[in-house]
Amino acid sequence: MKEYENLNEQDKIKAENDFLKMKMMLERGAQFHGPDDGQEVSPEIENEFLKNIIAFEKQYDEHKTITIFEKIGKPTHFKPANEITDAGIEEAWRALLSYMSDYGVEVSSYSPRVTTRELYRFTTEELFNHETDDIRIPGWFCGYVYDEFYPDHEYENSRSAINDCIKRIFEKEPLEWMHHYTEKNIRLNNHYPLSRDELQNILNTFKEVFEEIELTQVDCISSLMVNDNCTTKGNYSAIGKLEKDTMQWSGNWRIEFERKQEDEYWYITEVEIEGINL
Repeated sequence: MKEYENLNEQDKIKAENDFLKMKMMLERGAQFHGPDDGQEVSPEIENEFLKNIIAFEKQYDEHKTITIFEKIGKPTHFKPANEITDAGIEEAWRALLSYMSDYGVEVSSYSPRVTTRELYRFTTEELFNHETDDIRIPGWFCGYVYDEFYPDHEYENSRSAINDCIKRIFEKEPLEWMHHYTEKNIRLNNHYPLSRDELQNILNTFKEVFEEIELTQVDCISSLMVNDNCTTKGNYSAIGKLEKDTMQWSGNWRIEFERKQEDEYWYITEVEIEGINL
């Protein structure tokens, strides 16, 4: 455009960015806000970002799909998992990861119980056949997590027991979100039956007594699933400070989960914590 001919390179990029943002606002209803920390992004980085977003939306609109095997160039040099020795499986997995990374594909797992051999087998025998959107943008990665295909409910519930229950109880901030708990008939030590609101009130009343609450140690030692029920057990230690006094708590804990068939979500139904009067 003639009106841009007398601009320097920086101003030309800024003008193009303004044009691209206006185009996205009109065509896609996009909204743009400044950075929260007040630091401006360089025009070059913003320009690359905007062009990548436009390229992504264009390719996504075309609804083209491709298998992971096709996406990574149809390799034929990766052996089946059952042909690789135990001594060689780690190296084979590293080579496969490195190769896929060059094509923007990553594979990982959350559960520590997933072996390297199983990750290799899953990737070469199952994920290679998985279809995905055919989107090719420099620096764009497709990430796949083994657990999303084969959830380890015992491990996930052990993490939820710690992160969504024990840690949330032994911190000063009041509980706000209670969606991890079942709606009614909840047991908390000797309190039963409780609704979510009643449980929330008991725990927040406990929190209000102390100026500080700190969980100093927490471990999960077992997680056992039987059909739609899962029992997790562990131990903990924590302290609470009130003016010049310090309370110390420690002991075992047990948390029961129940899976609801309607949404396949695991809800906390019972919380038992030794060494503390709630």
